[in-house]
Amino acid sequence: MSKRLLKSGIIVSSMTLLSRVLGLVRDVVIANIIGAGAAADIFLFANRIPNFLRRLFAEGAFSQAFVPVLAEYQKSGDMDKTREFIAKVSGTLGGLVTIVTLVAMVASPVVAAIFGTGWFMDWLNDGENAHKFEQASLLLKITFPYLWFITFVALSGAILNTLGKFGVMSFSPVLLNIAMISTALLLAPQMNDPDLALAIGIFMGGLLQFLFQIPFLKKAGLLVKPKWAWNDVGVKKIRTLMIPALFGVSVSQINLLLDTFIASFLMTGSISWLYYSDRLLEFPLGLFGIAISTVILPTLARQHVNKSDNPNSATDFHRTMDWGVRMILLLGVPAMIGIAVLAEPMLITLFMRGEFSLSDVQAAALSLWAFNAGLLSFMLIKILANGYYARQDTKTPVKIGIIAMVCNMGFNILAFWFSYVGLAMASAMSATLNAFLLYRGLAKGDVYHFSRQSAVFFLKVLIAAVIMGALVWHFCPSLDAWNAMSFLKRVHWLVWLIATAAVSYLTVLFLLRIRKEDLLARR
Repeated sequence: MSKRLLKSGIIVSSMTLLSRVLGLVRDVVIANIIGAGAAADIFLFANRIPNFLRRLFAEGAFSQAFVPVLAEYQKSGDMDKTREFIAKVSGTLGGLVTIVTLVAMVASPVVAAIFGTGWFMDWLNDGENAHKFEQASLLLKITFPYLWFITFVALSGAILNTLGKFGVMSFSPVLLNIAMISTALLLAPQMNDPDLALAIGIFMGGLLQFLFQIPFLKKAGLLVKPKWAWNDVGVKKIRTLMIPALFGVSVSQINLLLDTFIASFLMTGSISWLYYSDRLLEFPLGLFGIAISTVILPTLARQHVNKSDNPNSATDFHRTMDWGVRMILLLGVPAMIGIAVLAEPMLITLFMRGEFSLSDVQAAALSLWAFNAGLLSFMLIKILANGYYARQDTKTPVKIGIIAMVCNMGFNILAFWFSYVGLAMASAMSATLNAFLLYRGLAKGDVYHFSRQSAVFFLKVLIAAVIMGALVWHFCPSLDAWNAMSFLKRVHWLVWLIATAAVSYLTVLFLLRIRKEDLLARR
């Protein structure tokens, strides 16, 4: 079983790697066109709101509630019953999202006023940022349909994932990046407002992802006509699980919206600096954390469903959880140390051109260091939360999520002293609290305990990662030297340093006797 998980994890990570690389290319293009000024703040604001709702209606809370229930239907072996269930879920969810999307498009000025209060107040008083509110309202009308498209993408992706076809959903974001890069390069130069072209790219990316899923669903025999069925038993069960999960799984997104709200009162560039640093953090988070979480959730759900038939299911559940945590440690710890050492070199290589200056690099690096302090926690949350959702327990994570969110509001007071960096620090602190409380709940319920073998594994990983970080720091040129380099020379140096990090890390792990068996669930 663990070999299959490892293989699936490699497939998802490979597809995610392609998506993240193209995502970085996309961000490089965006930084070159709009930099980190007012236009960037407006576009990133208009992109963040639909993305927040996407996590609520699509990839986050919905998937966590839908996959365990779908596993129950698939266990029955009745394909007609499963297809009927999918039709009712897609019709009900699709109907709700259609209403939300249309209302948000019509009421985009209200949405912009709620989440960009600083800009709205300037607009009321004819301040210098009044145009930001007006442009944000316009862009939201264009970006909100992405929510509709991506909701059905997430639904079809969850269905295909339960069938073991992880590559389709993992590849879909590549199409979004291609659409945005294309509009940035081809359409933006022809328009007075390049941020408007980027918003159109988001719309096109959502449409492409939606169309891409259809042939695979048809081939699997699960392309069905949506039906409204609010009172269906299966839909009710998902609704019951999903409503509390809306809060639990999207705590980090709510925190980001709070950051956006506060940042609208801060200096111009704050939203952009937080975005670019968060984007770099999303690379390992998506490549490792989300990929591993995606792979283990269907397995955990099946193990929970089969517990009455298999007396070893509880043990298997624990082993799967422990495997997920070990993989996060193996990949997350070196990523965390690597980002800490190479924050400025990565930002200067990827983004410093066009409208993105050296001062923007230094400003974004500060928030990246602050965010990075919570990287391991962000990744562990994805795994630990599955320990609840696979058992159809959504109430406990929501309680923990609310605690973390309230604490984050308190931590945001750091913005008074550290400006936008304080917001990043608050997010890292609340994520750490969230991960700790999730683990404590699993341990108290005797669902999962961090094993002794995993503790030894973590110690070896930490030693290897620290040695790797020290070696990279020793060879890394100064910021002035990076600034004086040509782009190609920066790329050469960055690739060389990352390769050095990978080789040194793997070498030390080998010397510390980390073997293939450590990467598999123990039997």
